[in-house]
Amino acid sequence: MSMHLVGPYMTTTSYKKRKAKNKTKKMLEAEAKHNKWLRKMGAHPEQIANNKEKNADVSILSVPNYRSDRPSLPTSDTICGGSTAQKESQTYSGERRLLGIATMHKSNMVPVFADKKQDAVDIANMRRG
Repeated sequence: MSMHLVGPYMTTTSYKKRKAKNKTKKMLEAEAKHNKWLRKMGAHPEQIANNKEKNADVSILSVPNYRSDRPSLPTSDTICGGSTAQKESQTYSGERRLLGIATMHKSNMVPVFADKKQDAVDIANMRRG
């Protein structure tokens, strides 16, 4: 079965206009209660519009002026260097002879060395049972 591209007419959004239903008495009471609560909290749309009119001169995008004439301590933008030593990189010294790499579980790779051949047997038995 193959999937085909479909046009913009195939959508889950319905564009049909529906007639608004009359609100029930319970719904009107709930709305009145909600409006009362919004006014109490200062979040009613009318209150928000009034606040916008009052604060029309203050822009949301304007940045306040934080400069002051009062004396302050000198500050710096430089970041002090850390004193942590670099980790020594791990390299294979050749002291132990590497026989190979065993897969213990899924993609967990484990090195098998010549001095511990029993590890290879144990890992093989672990995978099989």
